[in-house]
This record gives sequence, structure tokens and C-alpha cells, in this order.
Amino acid sequence: MTFETSRTNALPGAGGPPAPAGHRPRWNKVPEVTAYFWIIKVLCTTVGETAADLLNEKAGLGLTGVSVLMSAVLAVVLVAQFRTRAYRAGVYWLAVALISVVGTLISDNLTDNLGVPLETSTAVFAVVLAVVFAVWHRRERTLSIHHVDTTGRESFYWLAVLFTFALGTAAGDLVSERMDLGYWLSAVLFAAAIAAVAVAHFALGLDAVWSFWIAYVLTRPLGASVGDYLSQPTGDGGVGLGTVVTSALFLAVILALVVRLAVTRKDVTGPRRAAADAA
Repeated sequence: MTFETSRTNALPGAGGPPAPAGHRPRWNKVPEVTAYFWIIKVLCTTVGETAADLLNEKAGLGLTGVSVLMSAVLAVVLVAQFRTRAYRAGVYWLAVALISVVGTLISDNLTDNLGVPLETSTAVFAVVLAVVFAVWHRRERTLSIHHVDTTGRESFYWLAVLFTFALGTAAGDLVSERMDLGYWLSAVLFAAAIAAVAVAHFALGLDAVWSFWIAYVLTRPLGASVGDYLSQPTGDGGVGLGTVVTSALFLAVILALVVRLAVTRKDVTGPRRAAADAA
């Protein structure tokens, strides 16, 4: 599904004003939204769920210790991401994989360590995400991912990504617990919700920017449901592969796809791809 196309006028000003004077010119820092994008995104969300469980169970650091460790690793990778002047598949998707783990841990800490009800955390994350979007659009006059070409826009982008993972985790857990569907049926439910967003966008004209971000949130519980289905014991309704095997399997697929994209540059957007192909 390609919700965001090269046409970026879905919102007033969504074509994006030019970077303010004094900003070092940079290419767009995020990939083109293609089938590859959505496949890797779902795989990253699955890894976020299974890796968070794996580290919590095996590392012996406790939920808080693992959260601090993974947040520090994410900070290092984000520094590398911000220092690049153009989209780099390896750095970008490593940041997404790590932020999926951290977003999961944020939600888990609130629920397991602080006893915050899922209804409350879901509502809080939704409000925080809405505030991020509102401030982003007010300051930059665009939410288009085709114009993530200044430090400010990139900062808002990664904040939005973090809270979509946290929101998706809390909302997904809330739906799964309340409806008690099991892992497989939960995955079908969230996949159907994403399909409904696609239909609303392509057939009914739902705004491209909002279609993208709604689908982005929904891929988190979809990936988590798939990860739980594969990793959890058969007695609990899973396949029983375990968190180690599931995490390793999905990381291998992610690595293969990212290497392919790094070589083919199929997801490099706009002028950057043209310049790269001409080089």
C-alpha cells in the first residue's frame, strides 16, 4: 500500500515550505512508502514485541534496566541518523527496530511497573501523539513524510514514530484483553482494520497523510499479534517457536530486505534517487 505518494498537497501547506534560511540543505531523510516499507515496518513491530520480551526474560536486568539500556542504544543510533544528510536504509531501519522495542517498553513499564490501566495509557499516548502532530504542523506547515528534510521536521517525525509504537502497544493490548480473541484472530482483526484504512484512502478519498499515520499505528498491534502467535507456547494459543527463534527469524528477513533496498535504492525518494541513479 502506498498511502503517501509523490503528491504532497493532502493538507493545506502539505507540499512543504522550503527549508528556512540558514538550514543546511538535505535530502528527504525517510524512505518512499512502498510495499517494502510496510513489510519491513510490520516485521520491525514483531521484533519490537518479541525482543522486548526476550530481553526482559533473559537479560536479568528487569523491565526498567532493559528500558534504560535500549533507550541508550536508540539514542546513539538516532544521533547517527540525524547526522546523515540523506536517507540511508541501514541506519533508518535500525532506528525503527530499536524505537519499536523502546515504544513497547514504555507501555509495558506503565502497565507492569506503575499499574497504569491500559485505558489510561492508551488515552494518554493518543493525546500526546495528537499534540506532536499539532505542533509539527503548526511549526512546519506540513506533516508530509516527503519533506522530512530539516532537523526540526526530522525531530517531529521520530517523536511521532515513538508514540505511534507506544500507542499501538497499549491499544493493541487493550483490544486483545477486552475481546480475548487470541493471537491469530487479533492479527486478522488488525489486518482488516488496515485494509479498511486502505479502502477509505483509495476509494473514498481519505487524506493521504492521515491514512498513512493511522495505518502506521495499526501495524504495531498487527506485528505484536503475529510475534506473540509465533513465539508463545502452544498451550497459550501460540506456535511455540519462542522469543529467540522468532526474533532471529524476523531480524534475518529484515536484514535481507534492507540490504536489498540499500543496493537497489528502490525506496529512495524524488530527486535523491534521480541524482543517485545519475551518479
